[in-house]
Amino acid sequence: MESRNHRTAGVVQELAGKRAVVTGGSRGIGAAITQNLLDAGATVVTSARSSTDQTPSDATFVKADLSTPDGVREFADTALDTLGGVDIIVNNAGGCRAFQSALEIENDWQYTVDINFLAAVRLNAALVPVMRTQGGGVIVHVSSIATISSYPMILHYAAAKSALETYSKGLTAELAPDGIRVVAVSLGNVATPGADAARDQIIDYLGNDIEPSENWADEIPLGRLGQSQDIADAVSFLVSSRAAWITGSTLVIDGGRCAAL
Repeated sequence: MESRNHRTAGVVQELAGKRAVVTGGSRGIGAAITQNLLDAGATVVTSARSSTDQTPSDATFVKADLSTPDGVREFADTALDTLGGVDIIVNNAGGCRAFQSALEIENDWQYTVDINFLAAVRLNAALVPVMRTQGGGVIVHVSSIATISSYPMILHYAAAKSALETYSKGLTAELAPDGIRVVAVSLGNVATPGADAARDQIIDYLGNDIEPSENWADEIPLGRLGQSQDIADAVSFLVSSRAAWITGSTLVIDGGRCAAL
């Protein structure tokens, strides 16, 4: 079960003794989440297809392609061997590339669904039985406000994230009796290399006639793009004992963008 805060050398270590798995933790949002969990005292195993200079050095990094069943299985087995159990799962791996039209996406649908949706389904299936035997845990699914308002050229991504949110809510009722909380975070425009590239593609494809502001922050009431740390801080709260009565929810983190639609 979730424990209360510990203090080490005068610093709050509210996740001391917790074992966490974070997917897509080599850069950007995933790296920030991983670092936050480490700073709070957790032991973390993270994955991506390759490590970068942003990958937190104190985490155990596992090279894995989570778009495949075998890749997820191998990562889950390594994580359990390393940690001996799991208290926190953050399904963060994802992303997409934009297309000229929703009708041109055909060859990219399967990969996009695999990495943005089925990777989480498969990893949960591998790790949740261990959580159940431990008597509790927390699962976080990283989604997107593309589920609310999507451009046609990233329809595959929006559909995969919509499936992830529905799955997240549906999983709640089954796992709550086991003391396992399930939450999602729905992200707006965050400044990361992958998201920046997708936004540039969207602008190119929309053309001058219907082009949105090239300064995407103009569309956000708080006046700026999100930063990886904004997301990491929210996730840190959701996996902590401070959020012990939160499950089945999707927290929108978008600087007010959806409220302005």
